[in-house]
Amino acid sequence: MNEQPSTPKTPRNAASWAKPMNTLSVGDMPAEAINLNVAGRRLSGPLNGFGQMWQKSYRVELSGSPATPAEVIATWKAKFPEFWPKGNRFYGSVAGVNPGDVAVLNLSMPGGMKVSTGIRVIYADEESFAFITPEGHMFGGMITFSAEKVGEVTAVQIQALIRASDPIYEIGCRLGFAHKLEDAFWHGTLSNLAAHFGTTQAQVTQQNVLVDKRVQWAQVRNVWHNAAVRTAIYMPIHVVKRLFKKG
Repeated sequence: MNEQPSTPKTPRNAASWAKPMNTLSVGDMPAEAINLNVAGRRLSGPLNGFGQMWQKSYRVELSGSPATPAEVIATWKAKFPEFWPKGNRFYGSVAGVNPGDVAVLNLSMPGGMKVSTGIRVIYADEESFAFITPEGHMFGGMITFSAEKVGEVTAVQIQALIRASDPIYEIGCRLGFAHKLEDAFWHGTLSNLAAHFGTTQAQVTQQNVLVDKRVQWAQVRNVWHNAAVRTAIYMPIHVVKRLFKKG
């Protein structure tokens, strides 16, 4: 008796995963957005970065808040840009965070500099969501946002698996200021999120694990896509365009 081949079952969370794509595409952006270093870029992630690989976990407990993990994630996805530290912009879908979305980021740097880069949402459900970075981003990385119940309290976590994309960024990491900027950004995000749910004295904790201390010299050419360098070169053009539009 011949056995019939079994039909592969579709995973229950299939709809929560983004469909594969070779290069990123970006929709219409507001006039003020610096739309660079995203359209046409490939996804990078931690395996394709240059520098040392780190796993960073940022965590906060919403003490005194009745919010459930599902309520926190639903609010976070719907209002994601609102919890970012001031001066940073997230130009994503008006429908919130959904699988497959591509967002343009305008990030504030020291000295009034800006960096235009982006992310793609690779996963989103009722309990968590995750981003992956494109070529040129400061970090080749995957960042997961989640919430869970710990006893009677909802705990919220951001976990980043990252490595500097190229030698320029890695120098910034070794000198300390690149990691300092990254840490301050996510500490500020979690503090803002906690305040939204009524936890005004939230204590954000952080744990760092060096996953791989080696650098990947095979990825040294990533420097060609460096978003910070490309944004700095483009900024005078952006300023002139804004002036002419106002005139």
